[in-house]
Amino acid sequence: MSLSSSVQNILKKQHIPFANAVVSLSENDTSRWHDEYLRSMNAAKSIILQDGQGKVQVIFPADRLLDLKAVNQHLGRELHAARPDDIAKFCREHQLTTIPALPKLEGLQTLVDSSLMERKELWADSGSDNQLLHFSQAEFAQIIEDAKVVDLALPLAPLEIDDASISDTDHILNAVKNFTKLRIKQRLEETLELPPLSDTAQRIIKLRVNPNADISDLAQIVETDPSLAAQVVSWAASPYYSAPGKIKSIHDAIVRVLGFDMVLNLALGLSLGKQMTIPKEGPHGALPYWQQSVYMAATIEGLVTAIPREYRPSFGMAYLCGLLHNFGYLILAEVFPPYFHSFCQMADANRHVEHTTIERHLLGVTREQLASTLMSLWSMPDEVVIGLRQQNNPAYKGEYQSYAKLIFVAKRLLAQHNLGLGPKQPIPAEIFAELHLDPEKANTTVANIIESSKDLAHIAHQLSPH
Repeated sequence: MSLSSSVQNILKKQHIPFANAVVSLSENDTSRWHDEYLRSMNAAKSIILQDGQGKVQVIFPADRLLDLKAVNQHLGRELHAARPDDIAKFCREHQLTTIPALPKLEGLQTLVDSSLMERKELWADSGSDNQLLHFSQAEFAQIIEDAKVVDLALPLAPLEIDDASISDTDHILNAVKNFTKLRIKQRLEETLELPPLSDTAQRIIKLRVNPNADISDLAQIVETDPSLAAQVVSWAASPYYSAPGKIKSIHDAIVRVLGFDMVLNLALGLSLGKQMTIPKEGPHGALPYWQQSVYMAATIEGLVTAIPREYRPSFGMAYLCGLLHNFGYLILAEVFPPYFHSFCQMADANRHVEHTTIERHLLGVTREQLASTLMSLWSMPDEVVIGLRQQNNPAYKGEYQSYAKLIFVAKRLLAQHNLGLGPKQPIPAEIFAELHLDPEKANTTVANIIESSKDLAHIAHQLSPH
């Protein structure tokens, strides 16, 4: 894509020759995702914020986290990220792929992070995936002379460190202490003020460890919860599984379609999901909670199938990890409502970073830490506790590392197909090797999931509160 006329006009007005400013990327560079490449070059990026008063443009380094609170304090406004649909429309009208890191687009008021002024030379988003802009310090200062230069962003690197020297419990208790300003209670369950496990979930957990449990035991538990029973039957009857004939009962769903292990873990995942209120608010573009859970569970199911039999982890446990992988999101909304609202706004304004970075900035603790700790308190299997906790840590080594790595791979594969928030990122070859998973088969699995998206969306809709 050539440099758009709107970008050319801005450069012309500042008397900066295109030949000096525009740098075409090599084939290796353009094969990387845009946000990832901008960050690797310490390049400047741009976003558009808006409120009832109108729009504002913000330019900041791609290796930093935009502090939305700081922006609003500087301007005395309540700005939030412009909706993705509005950005897409803006880009179409101006023949852009992204928002270029140049001020005064459409005459918008522009803020620039002060750290950009310290650089002797600067790379910047050109609005095209296959080109960058390159300026000297003097040229960039000339371009932004009418913009307001302020401190707006924080370095990402310190926020991306998962500090293992402090226990997850201490992280959570410190976060709760900072949030409530109250004395820390002795027990974490009381401090978080989370609901106790439902009777159905407790019975399923006990059934899991009973070596003599059979289909009738499981069917009896599920049938005592009419809502859960309807969801399991609906799941088995969905076009995704293409079961012959009509599913007439829980017993039928177990024997003919899903299997004992699948129904056991599905019922447990659904029961735990009902413990929390699904938040109505969320970052723009985020998949609804159950849709994300269903996509992840189905993807992980396919990935496990693609692993040679002698190396496969437990189907049921892997599936449960996928279903519960984002459970911490519900905890954030339940326990930290004001911070959850801030998280949603920050996530919209920082689509180039992982959610963990924003959560550490706001709370000092991540959803993965919250979820794994709660799963441990609820006596969930270690496979789930470790899978949820280490899902963003590809370097983790341990007995149940395969569950964490499956979530890691599935999330990144889905993100590469725009199913999920945050930057698109590659999957290290060594992760595929550790899982004994062929990358081509993994990509085929996700392609099949995308083809089945309507069927999976139907399943997710059945699970969502109406």
